[in-house]
Amino acid sequence: MNGSAPEPRLLDRSDTRVKHANSLTDVISAFIDRVKAGDLGSLPVIVGLIVIWTVFTILNPLFVTPNNLVNLLFDCSTVGVIALGIVCVLMLGEIDLSVGSMSGVGSALIGVLWVNQGVPLPLAILAALSTGAVIGSVYALLRTQLGMPSFVSTLAGLLALLGLQLYMLGSTGSINLPYGSWMVNFGQLLMMPAWASHAVALLPGVAILVMGIRNRRQRQAANLSVGSVGGLVFKALFTTIAFEAAVFYLNLGRGVPWMFGLFALLVVVMNYVFTRTQWGRSVKAVGGNAEAARRAGINVTFTYLTSFALCSLLAALGGVLSSARLASASQQAGTGDVNLNAIAAAVIGGTSLFGGRGSAWSALLGIIVIQSISNGLTLLNMSSSLRYMITGCVLAIAVIVDSLARQSRVSHGRA
Repeated sequence: MNGSAPEPRLLDRSDTRVKHANSLTDVISAFIDRVKAGDLGSLPVIVGLIVIWTVFTILNPLFVTPNNLVNLLFDCSTVGVIALGIVCVLMLGEIDLSVGSMSGVGSALIGVLWVNQGVPLPLAILAALSTGAVIGSVYALLRTQLGMPSFVSTLAGLLALLGLQLYMLGSTGSINLPYGSWMVNFGQLLMMPAWASHAVALLPGVAILVMGIRNRRQRQAANLSVGSVGGLVFKALFTTIAFEAAVFYLNLGRGVPWMFGLFALLVVVMNYVFTRTQWGRSVKAVGGNAEAARRAGINVTFTYLTSFALCSLLAALGGVLSSARLASASQQAGTGDVNLNAIAAAVIGGTSLFGGRGSAWSALLGIIVIQSISNGLTLLNMSSSLRYMITGCVLAIAVIVDSLARQSRVSHGRA
């Protein structure tokens, strides 16, 4: 009896080592299984971004200099906020074609109210955001009460809002914002202190760890399977190192823009809303199958109303940021490729056109891809025509990948 007592303890230590090894192996195998099942997540866009940055760096090393990347982040912020709103409606399986015009109206309201009418800036911004929310609500009511397809209603809105923008700006067509004002400085000059940017870079890793631990406890309490602690720690650590390295490199130049910090904050907040709230789950459910969601007790009308309102509100906010970036409100604001770039960014970033699948990170990753192409071609002195063609090809590839992944998920589910 005494000779055999140590034997179970040796087996326990051996089992612990095996479990630890399996836990690290399971992280890789689980990732491979998800990819095979069509759950690609952000993998395609990250791979594409690495390829794009590598090519442009080889062609022109100035592309990856800190100050050029700072300018890239400034340019990402305005359209990125609009793309974040597009994610809300794409997850419903709908579309909003008027976000560009809505951003132009938001920009015009800042110029008219703040500069021409002398309304305090906070009230002018509030008026622009409120206008966006009201317009989005109208689209939702047309969709839910009258059955009008969002493609048609938002196309009509695009034309009407463009006319409203031209009417507000009048014959001059442009209103300059005061140089030296806080708003213009925010859009062109203001940078985070180094300590603040490093502190912010810690937050994603901490959030992954804290939320992951809480999710593990909830699943354990429900007797559900949980992932390995090692995999969770590795993910949090890798994220922290990546963000801290990026911030350190940007601080070698001008630093991290506060405008991009606002955009990143909105992405984090919307990611929490999509993944951790009842409203976010309702959006995905309605996008997956609206009738099934209604029968499950979800208020489909309210989900449409809030999603479209939020989309137009963020479009108006993008217009406000654009006016700060350009130091003016003009007839060109929100026109050109703003509308298409916002939609393309959401799709390229991984939001499904079929509804039910998407992430706030889609807007961030997608707009970085689009602006990287634009920035890189500008440094190479190439025409904008080439930028349109490359962006179109990238968009087509993103939709093809999404379609193939969707087919893979369906076949995997049947299996």
